[in-house]
Amino acid sequence: MNRLWTPAWIVRHVAMVVLVAGCLGMGWWQVTRAAGGNAISFGYAIEWPVFAGFVIFVWWREVRQTLRAADPAAAEDTAPSAGSAPPAGTAPVPATPAVRRPVRVVRVPAAPADGADDAELAAYNSYLSWLNANPGARPGDYPG
Repeated sequence: MNRLWTPAWIVRHVAMVVLVAGCLGMGWWQVTRAAGGNAISFGYAIEWPVFAGFVIFVWWREVRQTLRAADPAAAEDTAPSAGSAPPAGTAPVPATPAVRRPVRVVRVPAAPADGADDAELAAYNSYLSWLNANPGARPGDYPG
């Protein structure tokens, strides 16, 4: 639990309390306006408590993620012990990193199956290269 009382987490806790109190206060203000005859305020009176609930949801999710990430007991349960080997015929499963990086995939254009060039594609590529060579031209100016 000491992980949740660092200076950064104290700021997060205070921000959560201020945001929730502010959202609920704005919701109450909209309720009083709606009671005074402003019909649009009924929608806002519902919206502000939803915002407060969302702030609580995000805060709770971050707290749980922090507690799970730093919990040594959970890490021991999920990680295989050093003495145990994986079953025969299976590869060891590497630990999943906390932040996953995107994978770049190199895409190679597919060649036609019979090896012949597509005349329509060649004409379109010629048109695109002409447009690139003539940046001020309009598509209707194409001579081809």
